Amino acid sequence: MFPSVAGAANFADMAQTTKLLSLEDLLNLRQSARADGRTVVHCHGCFDIVHPGHIHHLQYARSLGDMLVVSVTRDTNVNKGVARPLIPDDLRAASLAALECVDAVYLNPDPTAVELLGALQPDIYVKGREYEHNHDPRFLAERDAVTSAGGRIVFSSGDIVYSSTALISQMQRQDAFSDEKLRRFCDEGGLTAASLANTVHRFRGQKVVVIGDYILDRYHFCDATGVAGEAPMMALRSLDRRDYDGGAGVIAAHLAAVGAEPILVTALADDDESRQAEIRLRAAGIEVVASRHRRDLVTKSRFLADETKLFKLDEGAAQPTDSIAQAAVADQILAAAQGAAAVIFADFGYGLITTGLLDQIMPRLRATVPIITADVSGKQATLARFKDVDLLCPTEREMRETLQDFSSGLGAVVAHLLQVTRARHALVTLGKQGLVSFRWPENTPAASGYRLRSDYLPAMSARCVDPLGCGDALLAIASLALATGASIEAAAYLGSAAAGIEVEKLGNVPITTDELMQTIHERLARLAAA
Repeated sequence: MFPSVAGAANFADMAQTTKLLSLEDLLNLRQSARADGRTVVHCHGCFDIVHPGHIHHLQYARSLGDMLVVSVTRDTNVNKGVARPLIPDDLRAASLAALECVDAVYLNPDPTAVELLGALQPDIYVKGREYEHNHDPRFLAERDAVTSAGGRIVFSSGDIVYSSTALISQMQRQDAFSDEKLRRFCDEGGLTAASLANTVHRFRGQKVVVIGDYILDRYHFCDATGVAGEAPMMALRSLDRRDYDGGAGVIAAHLAAVGAEPILVTALADDDESRQAEIRLRAAGIEVVASRHRRDLVTKSRFLADETKLFKLDEGAAQPTDSIAQAAVADQILAAAQGAAAVIFADFGYGLITTGLLDQIMPRLRATVPIITADVSGKQATLARFKDVDLLCPTEREMRETLQDFSSGLGAVVAHLLQVTRARHALVTLGKQGLVSFRWPENTPAASGYRLRSDYLPAMSARCVDPLGCGDALLAIASLALATGASIEAAAYLGSAAAGIEVEKLGNVPITTDELMQTIHERLARLAAA
């Protein structure tokens, strides 16, 4: 059984008053132990579920010296899959602090223990037996930090073997702590149902310019009739076809559906499907400013049996704008952005947004538009060229691919991204796990030595019907929230709520104000009643 929310909070408070230390207090404790000739032993890890293997490991470590210090990896640096960590870092630390064999606990903000080991200089650093022949550069750096200060590495026995990952995979309720995490996010951000609803009310009338590639998302609904006679392939019978506005088009549609006044600057072809798309967008309340330099409309066809997607067919190649078209698009953007509360860039890699275009328009936009946000999708788009924006909304994979960093902790990768782009905030989505909001401390330059502030927000939907368009809904609503003057915490919450609504819909269907308000009140009412 998991502790109740109130019980968990009291448990954490009790442990924190005794053993959970700041770095300064921990180093003072180490200095005192050195002066008294006491041996300090150090263990480091995630400890997502404290199981018998952990207990045995820690008891063995404590037997090697006079004082056992345990450092715990922060949530944002746990790289064990999209559903981890299961338990928030302060509760993991409190669980360890409650153990009699543990003398001090420290929440480590860094991706590895290297920096802490260099400062603490333990006499003994204890790792599991599986590390004895491990050549992971992260562990090797930790080993060098210990031995260079005169300490030694000891590997504990593997007599009792458990795995938090294996235990969690067998649990029936992996979301047992999601409400607690959501409550903490709201408390730390000062978010209430009334304040969030007030932000949503301010959406109405906000002028927002959306710049990006239009994509036609086409769903073919089929009946799987069996295996074809002429070859071992699936035979499908067409039942229905539906077209949805995608790419930058659906971002503008989300904005219009919640009362904003969007202007879509995009590229279309000179064909019937492009004209139908423009009519549909205008009917939804979107002002469309479209160049006609594309040879054909970008179309992504998905073939479904029931609600299961079988395969996708992409039509329409990337067509970068030439110098004449680029100059015309730049003029269209600058004209549309006059008096705008926000500009949203949505680069899907089909050629409308180029580095030359951004170099031409960004300084002028930055001087006149209060909020500028951006996101990318597709192999040919890159986050790194969006400089000095207020918000980036990548998936973790998009961000790692941009920076070619697939091993560093999430916090370190985001810090690198924000330093490269000089962006103020980032909302990094983690699939079913939710998202993490990142920002530098107020009035602090991105390249400084200050720690990046991160806050975790769990996903707001219990079921997934169709993940298509969730990131677009997040970008649209989070950007609009910032345009109203809301905090990054409010923007993250409302954007996540929008994504949670979208994931329960089949196809790219714009969310509405009523749906957003219902989600706000139902979720926070449930937290209040817990």
